[in-house]
Amino acid sequence: MSQPPPPPGQPRELNLQKTAEQFMLGLQRHFDMLAFNLASRACVTEDLYKATIRAPRIMPVAQAHQNFEQLQAYSRDLLFCQVVNDNLNLCMAALNQMHIFLGAVKLQKAHGNFGQEAQQQLQQLQQSFVQAPLDQKFNHLEEDYGIMCELEDTVTSFGFCLQALTQQGGIVRAAQLDDSGELALELKAAGESTTFNVVGGSSPAELETQRMVFRDGDKITFTDLQLQGLIVTVSIFAHQLFSAVSRYARENHPHP
Repeated sequence: MSQPPPPPGQPRELNLQKTAEQFMLGLQRHFDMLAFNLASRACVTEDLYKATIRAPRIMPVAQAHQNFEQLQAYSRDLLFCQVVNDNLNLCMAALNQMHIFLGAVKLQKAHGNFGQEAQQQLQQLQQSFVQAPLDQKFNHLEEDYGIMCELEDTVTSFGFCLQALTQQGGIVRAAQLDDSGELALELKAAGESTTFNVVGGSSPAELETQRMVFRDGDKITFTDLQLQGLIVTVSIFAHQLFSAVSRYARENHPHP
């Protein structure tokens, strides 16, 4: 499908397929880097840590030096927080990027062209959308374009998890709980019978859902496999979002 011109400050061409491909390639790099970090942590030994610490023969504050066990726990917590933060940012980026396409298609249909007026309207709509909180972004997609995201609640929970990790030492409090008194996430994973495949090539029947529930006072913890499952879940969220936007464009673009 040919795309309408973008607003000022945007790229000359809006190419949905190229944007989706670039986003998924970025997700793969996150996935690979996480696997590398997890593998590295599993292989490091106390002797290697001590040798590396001593190599410069000087420390900034030797009395504050942490031992191997302390650094294992600290690095695990730091990695966990980074993965949750990265995944939340990736979801926000996907929503922001897809809103440009949705707004452009809708305005072109309304105006019959994509002139200066439509470009200015899109720029205003996009600015408002980018600044909106995460839950309002999902509301906009549903109310303005009829797009509902299956994993909306889980993506929203990423934000609450990050809040607990950065502000409360990973302990869940009332501010992160829903009306049922839960902080819940649904992680997507391949079933045991699934052959190794990419997200876009998997059918819904091949995917399993692992529901994780935290309540008031619980400490948020994830296994290494569940950390990888966060990125897999974001991949599936993005794939479903891109597919929905593509359908909307085909159904509403005046020139098939």
